[in-house]
Order: sequence, then structure tokens, then C-alpha cells
Amino acid sequence: MFVTTAGRTNLEMIEQAKQIAKDLQVKYIARKKRSIRSIQHVLQDDCIVVGKDRLELYPFGENEPFFFHPNSAMFRLKRLVKGEHDPFLEAAQLKPGMSFLDCTLGLASDSIIASFAVGEKGAVTGVEANPYLAYIVDKGLNKWTSSLKIMDQAMRKINVVSSFSTNYLQTLSDESYDVVYFDPMFEENILESDGIKALTKIAVYHDLDEELMKEAMRVARKRVVLKDHFRSSRFEKFGFHVFKRKTAKFHFGVLEKQ
Repeated sequence: MFVTTAGRTNLEMIEQAKQIAKDLQVKYIARKKRSIRSIQHVLQDDCIVVGKDRLELYPFGENEPFFFHPNSAMFRLKRLVKGEHDPFLEAAQLKPGMSFLDCTLGLASDSIIASFAVGEKGAVTGVEANPYLAYIVDKGLNKWTSSLKIMDQAMRKINVVSSFSTNYLQTLSDESYDVVYFDPMFEENILESDGIKALTKIAVYHDLDEELMKEAMRVARKRVVLKDHFRSSRFEKFGFHVFKRKTAKFHFGVLEKQ
């Protein structure tokens, strides 16, 4: 990984790029009017580009960059404000003041909705294994400005942790969070969105296993929730009670604590 600036740069962007390189302990490379592809051809590596309004991550060999965007969370939150239901919240049963741990943060869409649901007195933590993805999403959550104040407030409250979920769960005490959540597959609307197709190239894929589920159940105070494809074998494998949705490609499974 290396960090550079957009083609039309200024001193502020250069200093920001140098700071990001320092934060991530990677190289800063001056742009010098070169294309991203030409620099990557020389260095044979992924690249973070500091632009005027956002950070972009270019996986080596890919033309489309990844950048933070709240994605489906925006229209989902608007629906909630209108009093409509959200299947994720129905499965997680989140209430104001509760705590929520997202073990597969990605673009944080579900964590944003969870943050809105638990309110000011609640807490949301998102765990992301790829440190560069975690960094860009963390910065995006803290800087993205939408047309909804409640959306911005929900994003700002999310604590991002760069770690493998099993490793992070092992650091936590018993019943640390009300709800522990997994979404091991990417939503199709994420994969089809412009500007973030590259997410599939940089995300760390790690399947659910017995150790991970054991830790999740230990850390959860109320329940563990899984979002997965309707044909997934994980629901039956780990004993989830499945909330089936007739026309949906994804179902939610819940393991309640006794």
C-alpha cells in the first residue's frame, strides 16, 4: 500500500496524504502529474488517493476505486423516520440505550441503522479485518455530511476497530454487548453500486466457524444475529432461528441467550 494525492492537488492535500501514510505506516508517493495506473505499474501495489472531498482506495489492477458512502442506510433511515419497518432491526430487536457489535463492518450500512436505533445512550462498535478499509470507513463515518442531521449523528457515534472478529471478541469480557452481528456476505446492491465494486477485491473473507460462534455467544448479552443468503447452510449449521422473507434473497437468523 502507498498513499498519494489527486491529480489536481494542493499543499493541504499533500500534508493530509503524508499524515495518512504515517498513520497506516506505509509509503507516501508524490503524484507529479502521473496517472494512478502508471505509479501502480512501477510499485505493483494498492493505493490510497487523497482527493478534495474523500479518500479513494485503488486495488492494484483495478480501474474502479473504493470510497466510503453510507449506501442503503440513507433510504432505510428515511423509511424508519416515516414509521416503516426494517427487517434488520426487527431481527436484532435494538432499543435505545442498547449496545451493538458488528463483526463484519464493511461499509457500515447496518451499523448506521443500529446506531440510530440505540440512540445517544447506546453504543455501536464495528470490526473490520482490512486495516485500510477500516481506516477509510472510519474517516468517512466522521466526515460524511448528508441532508439528515440524525444520519450524521448516527455515523459519528460508531466506533471502528481494525481486527479479525475472533481476535477482537477474545479481548472482550462475558456479555459485553447486547447484540453481536454477522453479515458474512455482501449485499447485491452494494456490489452493483458505482464506485464501490472494488470493495470485493479488498475485503477479508473469513467464514463463520465454531470458535467464532462460541466467542460471539459468550460476548452477547441478549442475542447473536446473522444475515445471510436464503439458501445458506450456516443457519442450520449453528442452530439459528430463521426469520424468512418470501421475496428476499437474504434472511436473518437469531440465536437467543437463555
